[in-house]
Amino acid sequence: MKIQASYMGLELNAPIIVSACTLSNHTDNIVQMEDNGAGAVVMFSLFEEQIKKEEAGFKNILSNTSNAFPEALDYFPELDEYNMGSDEYLEHIRKAKERVKIPIIGSLNGISNEGWIEYSKKMEQAGADAIEINIFFIPADLAISSAEVEHRYLNIIETVKNTVKIPVAVKLNPYFSSIGNMSLRMQGAGADALVLFNRFYQPDFDINELLIKTDLHYSDSNEIRLPLLWTALLYGKTNISLAATTGVQSAIEVIKYLLAGADVVMTASSLYKNGIPYLKMMNKELQDWMYMMGFEDLKSFRGLLSQQHVADPTAYERANYIKILEGA
Repeated sequence: MKIQASYMGLELNAPIIVSACTLSNHTDNIVQMEDNGAGAVVMFSLFEEQIKKEEAGFKNILSNTSNAFPEALDYFPELDEYNMGSDEYLEHIRKAKERVKIPIIGSLNGISNEGWIEYSKKMEQAGADAIEINIFFIPADLAISSAEVEHRYLNIIETVKNTVKIPVAVKLNPYFSSIGNMSLRMQGAGADALVLFNRFYQPDFDINELLIKTDLHYSDSNEIRLPLLWTALLYGKTNISLAATTGVQSAIEVIKYLLAGADVVMTASSLYKNGIPYLKMMNKELQDWMYMMGFEDLKSFRGLLSQQHVADPTAYERANYIKILEGA
């Protein structure tokens, strides 16, 4: 069974991509990902705060001012867990490109189009085959309008696209009031792909210590439904690639996303839980399912259960919701 895929014009040997995570901190891991069938690897993110911290000479300022103002320690988030500076990050891309043949996708995580945007060009020069923009912006300021939030996203996309020639993917969040319209506008701004969806950090409370907990839980398969819905709704209605992420724990979720219309499927939590060699298992199970169903390649069934192709398109709309409630 052929499982070759195409993503933003990049030809992949398999549809499963390793999403941005700390597993790609080490080049040996990236080699192992290729050996076990990863179609591509999205590098761990380079953060806007990280770059600003370096540009400001944070450590030097901190030592010279001796924390003279109370906000000194809080101005930048703690980034000690990210053991690479921006220059090291670029060198890591170069080394990865020297050792593997699969596409390497750089990842930028930020909220503005200042400062870190120039690093998209540097990533391209380092050899990245594409860039994924992870716009981690929660509009907590109640004075910011939805139009301003949308403009910020579109402005960043346009700025990056005017900076580089390689493909640019946007990791989209599910909180826009009209995801479909925003997807089309992002396409108009130059995005080559949409990644559905960005899994924002959501805090929890420690009720005994009265503290905000900073732990992070891996996604589970129950979280697949929202990105599955929008992948199925957007398939055939945009001219850009669709990547699905969140909740991918096995080949089952990979198959569901492909049936919805995804070009590729991204995962990281399944590799943390089961190890990098689990990629080979997922690819095999995908091929086994294709053989059982009589599908020769991904094109034979991609989008087969999207809204565009199902016999009853209302299955994705309010009519089906009412039917479910009536049958409960």
